[in-house]
Amino acid sequence: MRNRIGRYSGYLRPISYTIDIGITILFAFFINLKLSDFFALSIYLIIAWLFISLRTGFYEIYRFTKVTRILSLSILQSLIFTLAVFAFFGYKNQIDIKPRDIFNYAGSTMLVVLVVKLSIHYLLKKYRRNLGGNHRRTIVIGQTFRTHQLYKFFQDNPDYGYHCQKVFQVNEKTEMSEIFEYVLNNDIDELYASISKLSDDNINELIDFADNNLRVLKFIPDNKEVYSKQIKYDYYGVLPIISLRKIPIDESFNRVTKRIFDLILSVFVLVFILSWLTPLLAILIKLESKGPVFFKQKRNGRNYQEFYCFKYRSMKPNLEADIHQVRKNDKRITKIGKFMRKTSIDELPQFYNVLLGDMSVVGPRPHMVSHTNMYAERVDKFMVRHFIKPGITGLAQVSGYRGEVETEHDIINRVKYDIYYLENWSLLIDIKVIFLTVFNALKGDKKAY
Repeated sequence: MRNRIGRYSGYLRPISYTIDIGITILFAFFINLKLSDFFALSIYLIIAWLFISLRTGFYEIYRFTKVTRILSLSILQSLIFTLAVFAFFGYKNQIDIKPRDIFNYAGSTMLVVLVVKLSIHYLLKKYRRNLGGNHRRTIVIGQTFRTHQLYKFFQDNPDYGYHCQKVFQVNEKTEMSEIFEYVLNNDIDELYASISKLSDDNINELIDFADNNLRVLKFIPDNKEVYSKQIKYDYYGVLPIISLRKIPIDESFNRVTKRIFDLILSVFVLVFILSWLTPLLAILIKLESKGPVFFKQKRNGRNYQEFYCFKYRSMKPNLEADIHQVRKNDKRITKIGKFMRKTSIDELPQFYNVLLGDMSVVGPRPHMVSHTNMYAERVDKFMVRHFIKPGITGLAQVSGYRGEVETEHDIINRVKYDIYYLENWSLLIDIKVIFLTVFNALKGDKKAY
């Protein structure tokens, strides 16, 4: 399965952050300040801008977002940013500056930011309309008045970048497998389905297919119930669209919060624990068996991207390491390896993966590539786990599903806990999982081999 993120503009938002922060600092340079005050103001502006924009949703701009929404967000951002600038100079009251100069600075900054934001918005629209770039391939399932509206919306608004490839008629004779085959063969990104034309079985089939193949599924609502999912409404023009799954970590503030939490914890572990523990373990590992201190193995992360996962080597070097998972009484495990696995110490080098951004401290545990491919075919919704970064530990692991997958029951329940975590994430859950992981490690988890 290929990586599905390449086509999308994943860099647009970070670039926008960089440009806007650069503008705030550039304009601050023209305020008559001492060098030390300028540096203090610059650091303050960066922190304040990030915090304010995350809370106001200033960068929550999508291809279907209206200009009026951009303007309203800009006004809100301007007001709070101006207050933040006044707060800085109020605290630094020794700086000789007039209120008029503060207003001029904040007003000029926000005006230029707005011009840049609108320019990017319209340039992207022109790019999609004239060159066909930054697009998403879609299909519509079901022929109704609303699906006709949606198809017409896609056709009449090429600047949104939705390329509708086909509209499927759905009736009693329709085989959903034909639609699924078309999606896979034609590299479709998003599926839009009319609920009124689908039976409950059809809806379940669509949900399972989208989950297992990392496709985006959205419903055009009517009077039919859409199960007990965390749904989200968006508007394409005046047409309401339902997104079936809302992932809390996808929200900018939550994503940044989790990333900061990960960075702080990983730096702490690397500096204060691994700095002295690694040389000690290296000696013990080398004394017992020849081979490297660290073991690295390819795993699948967010959006199915492969990365090298690091661990302390707990087994004798062998050719089966990438094929067969560790079993009870496995003869490949060394004596020091058995202790490390029982206390989870062998996982600590993965904090380096967290620092690199491949993993999070808490998340679904990544599997070997060969096992991921196997489970993707055998276990329903297994691929949903790859919507977020994998973790050093996870909710499934502290809930009793850690170690070897002995039966189908183990992996099915592991996936259930992972999906629950994905849909209900909070920082409190992460803290709870970390606490339980440390507690289990100290008492020695009997299921770890």
